[in-house]
Amino acid sequence: MDLLQLRYFRMVAREESISRVAEQLRVAQPSLSRTIARLENELGVPLFDRQGRRIRLNRFGASFLARVERALGELDDARQELTDLAGLDKGSVAIAAENVTSIRDVVAEFLHAHPGVRVRLFQSTATVMAERLAAGEIDFGVLSQQPAPGLSVLELMNDQVLLGVSLDHPLASRQSVTLAEMAAQPFLTTGPEYWQRILLERLCAKVCRRPIIACEGDDPTSLRALVATGLGVVLLPTMARSIAGPEITGVPIDDPDARRLLRIAWREDAYLSIAAQRFREMAIDHFARRASTEKGAGAESTDALQNSAQE
Repeated sequence: MDLLQLRYFRMVAREESISRVAEQLRVAQPSLSRTIARLENELGVPLFDRQGRRIRLNRFGASFLARVERALGELDDARQELTDLAGLDKGSVAIAAENVTSIRDVVAEFLHAHPGVRVRLFQSTATVMAERLAAGEIDFGVLSQQPAPGLSVLELMNDQVLLGVSLDHPLASRQSVTLAEMAAQPFLTTGPEYWQRILLERLCAKVCRRPIIACEGDDPTSLRALVATGLGVVLLPTMARSIAGPEITGVPIDDPDARRLLRIAWREDAYLSIAAQRFREMAIDHFARRASTEKGAGAESTDALQNSAQE
């Protein structure tokens, strides 16, 4: 027997009418009759007494109905419980990012709006992220590299990358730096599997140089903190300027490829809970608002420069 048979039986037992239930289910009456007959054959007893076209639940049917009601009730409760667990009251969302700092604000917004949801954060490379997505261990990966096949992707932000230098660095007062000037600097950067290093090597290759690595580490935030000590420079996304510290300034790099494309990825065939869907919506909205704010700030800065020049 299967669940469909049991649900059909329960409806027929309650209505004691094949025709009414067939109409409610929008199925053919003979098909419904055959379903009930197969169930009776499997059980080895009749569940209804039949008098012409009329049927009545017999003692076998009444006994079986009591058990079916309990069984289907448990299943319905289980479905509701899972729905609640996947919802915005008791749900959970697992997210991995190359640098958790990049999603710190949107996670804070999400938890403030939905305090009942448990959020799990992981910091990992794009390769490990893809493996965890494939294994169903996380709902989303937030990354700057090209995602692996089989993942659905949405762009969150297209961010300009600056050269982060200390305030007393010779390049600190420049309006921009060339790739050749950038490539001549000692860098504090991440390992080869992170986007900062990949972008650095790609930009240096444009001027036929290999990057000068003064210090290598897995935590971009800590590396940026070392810039103020004069150990070297870093690639600094525009969005990270506000958390890089007052001792650091960002100088634009004179190349259109000096950009970071931040994406959110999830497995194409994965089920996303209500909580996970809501997080994705809030992430997209958060970064859209952020881009709009930064664009407005950039326009104001440009106007101020133009007015200053006119004066």
